[in-house]
Amino acid sequence: MQTSDLKKLSIAIVGGGYGGAAAAKALSLLGADVNVYEQANQIREVGAGIGLRPSTMGRFRTWGIFDAIAKVSSPSDYFEILTATGEPIMKEEWPGIHDTAEVTKTHLIHRGDFIDALLGVLPEGMVHLGHKLETVADQGDRATLTFAGGEKVTADLVIGADGIRSVIREQLFSDKAPVFSGERAYRAVISADDAYGLVVDDNLRMYLGRGTKVYLLPLRHRNQVSFDVTALCPDSTWTPKVTKDDLLATLDGFDERIVNITRDLDMDTLNARAVYDIDPVDTWHSDSVALLGDAAHSMLHHQGQGANSAIMDAGALADALLEAGSVREALALYQATRKPVTDELQRISRQGWTEDEVNDVFPGQKPAARSEA
Repeated sequence: MQTSDLKKLSIAIVGGGYGGAAAAKALSLLGADVNVYEQANQIREVGAGIGLRPSTMGRFRTWGIFDAIAKVSSPSDYFEILTATGEPIMKEEWPGIHDTAEVTKTHLIHRGDFIDALLGVLPEGMVHLGHKLETVADQGDRATLTFAGGEKVTADLVIGADGIRSVIREQLFSDKAPVFSGERAYRAVISADDAYGLVVDDNLRMYLGRGTKVYLLPLRHRNQVSFDVTALCPDSTWTPKVTKDDLLATLDGFDERIVNITRDLDMDTLNARAVYDIDPVDTWHSDSVALLGDAAHSMLHHQGQGANSAIMDAGALADALLEAGSVREALALYQATRKPVTDELQRISRQGWTEDEVNDVFPGQKPAARSEA
């Protein structure tokens, strides 16, 4: 689209998480009039640490926000997979990209720092809090959002970045419910000084036991560690109540240092969630509405690609608007570019491991027990 057309374009983004904030930055750089509508009265991310891949950091460099993200993250060289008791299984360097004179690496970051950094590079007044979406009406060349309380917003382009339980996806594209994985995730952040010597550098380590995975993700810029446990569990309650004894039973047989970390946990700081994703959505867009991030392709966290995929969606959408002749053409190009990638990431994230690894690490069971209905 021509620069003059982009500057006339009104864009409403529903959801102020990673995907929504990244899309707001990328699309505002095109000159469009962008507004973000978030249902919460305060945007905050619970949970722990994530890894931002080189392609994601490359987008941030293009958007001029690399330094803001790098300031609150730590570059990492490799990840390592070990048995529950610490015997090495594999060690592999993160892939890097040569997008400048330097190699861009994977960066490890706390979820809260990440969303704060993304929101911090948006113009004041762009994000509107306390806007809970009730309905979206697709009128062909534009769409109207109605929020709780009756406020209406009409825009040339509406982006549904409203997460795994997306209102926009349910009303316009797919009414299929999220799918339970047969797992729970337990996440906490602890001081690196309380990690019993298990964190000595900036590299991710994952310990695999029977039906359980433990991730130790360093946040060295904070002198902290993201301590994440994913375990088989048939209870699909979204936010279960968990005791320390429950968690210790889950980690029976693991390295005693991991058990000691668990014994020391302040359970009030633990975030416990049942793990869900969604089935692939056939169509992400109409002529004036498109899905992005988890709303389009929520995936299990086994590949660590959820947030990265949302950022790459935002970049691809901005690229498509620049390249195509109209919003309608841009949305078709956006889906054609991103959907094959995210379909595959959803597939392999559900699998979690190769069949050989599943047999070795989870004898007689799958890491994500699910109904194949």
